[in-house]
Amino acid sequence: MDHPNGRTAALADTAKVELGSLRIKVFADGASIEGIRALIENPMIAGLTTNPTLMRKAGIEDYESFARDVLEIVPDKPVSFEVFSDEPDEMLRQGRKIAAWGDNVYVKIPVTDTSGNFMGDVVRELASDGHKVNVTGMLTLEQVERSAEALGSDAPAYASVFAGRIADAGVDPVPIMIRALELIASRPNIELLWASPREILNIVQADAIGCHVITVTHDLLKKLPLIGKDLDEFSLETVRMFHDDAR
Repeated sequence: MDHPNGRTAALADTAKVELGSLRIKVFADGASIEGIRALIENPMIAGLTTNPTLMRKAGIEDYESFARDVLEIVPDKPVSFEVFSDEPDEMLRQGRKIAAWGDNVYVKIPVTDTSGNFMGDVVRELASDGHKVNVTGMLTLEQVERSAEALGSDAPAYASVFAGRIADAGVDPVPIMIRALELIASRPNIELLWASPREILNIVQADAIGCHVITVTHDLLKKLPLIGKDLDEFSLETVRMFHDDAR
């Protein structure tokens, strides 16, 4: 299944997938302490990511306090926290501080600053110092290739490609994600992360092509038990729902 054609062919069998057969690591994506506390008890959840947008929506005001609360709940699974700065030197300072919060912490560095300048030097310096880095916000293969080079071949890292946003632009993300896997294949320290999924099918698709990790919001995680559900049974439940609501 490592060959692109094999990966593509595997997508034809997605209807046969059962929840317990998934090999991909599922990371919860959110900023609700109570939600994180509940979800991390689920054996399906292998890690956690968050970002400033999710934290802002959750009303988080003290970043470090929030992060340390999260790490008390999740002391031994990967957790990604993002720098806030848009300036390279300050990104480095924040990245080193965040990395010191725990051995399971990955520092999220945006692939570019807000002017579109590639943050490869920041990524390279953090990675060369042995810090775990999560390059985030990527949507193009050029970004994946350049980020992989900056991450090197030693420290564990994630390459986060926002496949959901690629799909939002009317582009099929699957061929891009397959090619991204090829671009990082020579660097086993880097795992490809499918970010911003829009539906449960994306988890099945990501698993079928051999993607390493997928981040899933709390709301979408509630639908995980539907994977592998009998479609005749699902249809009958739908008809009964319409009938009950009509009454």
